[in-house]
Amino acid sequence: MNADSYFSSRLLDWYDVHGRKSLPWHHDKDPYKIWVSEIMLQQTQVVTVIPYFENFIDRFPTINELANALEDDVLHHWSGLGYYARARNLHKAAQVIRDRYEGRFPQNFDDVIALPGIGKSTAGAILAFSFGQRHAILDGNVKRVLTRYLAIEGYPGKKAVENRLWEVADGLTPDNRSSEYTQAIMDLGATVCSRSRPLCDLCPFHRDCLARKNHRQTEFPYRKPKTDRLMKAVRMLVIKNDLGEVLVVKRPPSGIWGGLWSLPEIADPTLDIAPWCEKNLGVRVEERKKLPHFRHVFSHFDLKIDPVVCVRIGECDQIGDHPLLKWCHPDRPVALGFPGAIKKIFGTLSVQFGNEE
Repeated sequence: MNADSYFSSRLLDWYDVHGRKSLPWHHDKDPYKIWVSEIMLQQTQVVTVIPYFENFIDRFPTINELANALEDDVLHHWSGLGYYARARNLHKAAQVIRDRYEGRFPQNFDDVIALPGIGKSTAGAILAFSFGQRHAILDGNVKRVLTRYLAIEGYPGKKAVENRLWEVADGLTPDNRSSEYTQAIMDLGATVCSRSRPLCDLCPFHRDCLARKNHRQTEFPYRKPKTDRLMKAVRMLVIKNDLGEVLVVKRPPSGIWGGLWSLPEIADPTLDIAPWCEKNLGVRVEERKKLPHFRHVFSHFDLKIDPVVCVRIGECDQIGDHPLLKWCHPDRPVALGFPGAIKKIFGTLSVQFGNEE
């Protein structure tokens, strides 16, 4: 048995006994459900994904129903999961599949990888799990297993290191049981070869892993070189009317929280709130009080949020049927997509909104 066959054989033997086989997307080989699960699992742990996946599939049970849905509805069912470009791309890709492939998920690798939001590894995983095709994958779990097993040095984000990992991943992927192998190596990385506390004694490769032999498990994979982390600050205006509703604004389609609904923001600390609101929102306000600031963490920077409670002055405003502005009650938010930070403000301040005179 050559080294590649040894690796896949040992891994599959481990998977037969210890692998995860009861996750919601394991129940059938529907490429739509597998696609949704793979997108949700990017940057997000399984325990967090499961309830979102079940609610999402319940609301959008087919590709066509997802394609025909409003973006606000899609983002509403993604709210709190983060990395919202995933949801926007999922929606766009569903529309491509509806229009170009009659609502059937394509089976050709090049067609799949051309869809918005689907990269090489995700395409390989979907086709492996749905149609039994042999494709190497290289998600975060696989990178961790391979860099430790072979002590592959260098940050995996560097092209040379990534290319080396793709070569290894492809060489180890067997022709037989490739779908199960794909799940197995993902499971090994998720449950045994974990990031900070790997359970090496439970690993089928504990005698062969080069990182373990040299007591260097936690060094692999190499971390991204550190850079100074940016801190940004913004005032978020909690503008309420006499019904206890709060003014929310739809964000631009791209960028941070793209396409979601948020609170009006003023980035310039020198600007006066009242004239800014009248000019930019068409509503007259009076500032009431500042609330404790909090920090929201993004992947590349931290955002310091200073909420400021204001009240609308007078009964009239220019909002009406404005497509980018709505009045929304924090205790009964409408079915729109809100970032986690805004949901936090709604949740923690709703009592204050109700009691504010």
